[in-house]
This record gives sequence, structure tokens and C-alpha cells, in this order.
Amino acid sequence: MLCEDLVQNVFLKFYTNMDRIRNNDRVEVWLFKTLRNEIYTIFRTRHSRADTFNAKDSDELEIESSVRIDEETEYSEMDQLIMNELNGMAFEQREVFLLKEYGGLSYREIAEVMNINEDLVKSRLFKTRRKLIEKLSKVLK
Repeated sequence: MLCEDLVQNVFLKFYTNMDRIRNNDRVEVWLFKTLRNEIYTIFRTRHSRADTFNAKDSDELEIESSVRIDEETEYSEMDQLIMNELNGMAFEQREVFLLKEYGGLSYREIAEVMNINEDLVKSRLFKTRRKLIEKLSKVLK
């Protein structure tokens, strides 16, 4: 229900602001940024913090695939390990990683969504990846 409301609000805002978006190539960034702001608004109205969001909800997604079951299970386990490690990191690091790796956004697009400069995006992503590699290498030994 909440997800449907968020999508509806974002697309209503998109519809009313379509003529103001100057560059059609930037629509995806505009949608990400608007959705992010809507989510923050909900957390603020509920007196919750956005960084308490549990990133492991992504395993509830069902995606049809031609991947073999054993490979799919292995990927699922790795994804769960990554999400567990991400949940222990700062919100800013987690958000940059998710936008890049799961959202497929460029450094410039992430910088626009998060209202930070591109160098900071690169730095956060580098540190997050380094932490993940260190932690996962210990777990996988």
C-alpha cells in the first residue's frame, strides 16, 4: 500500500512538472530524486529515521531467470551477505552503493540525487566497496 502511494505521488508530480524538465535524458534522475524525497517525507512524518530502513528487503523481489537453481542460490546467499554487511555501514555509504550497483546510476546522477559532488560519490563508493571486500573475504574464508 505504501509503495503504491509513493509511486502514485511521484508520477503525479512527474505529470505536473513534465514541462519543467529541460533535458529528457535526465528524467530517470529526476524520478529517483523525487522518490527519495517522498520517502524522506514519509520517514519524517512518522518520526522515523531513514537510516533504520532495512536494505535486505530486496530479497523479496521475484525475478524470472534462466539461471540454474544452484547458481541462483549462490547469488542469493552472496546478496544476503552483502546486504547484511551494508546494514552495518553508515546510511550515506549504503545509499551510494545501492544507487550505483542496484540502481545503475552514474556518478554524476548519484551526485544529483544525493545533492553532493561527484568526487564525494566516488570516495564513498570506494570506501564502501573496500569495506565490503574486507568483511566478505573474512566471512568467505
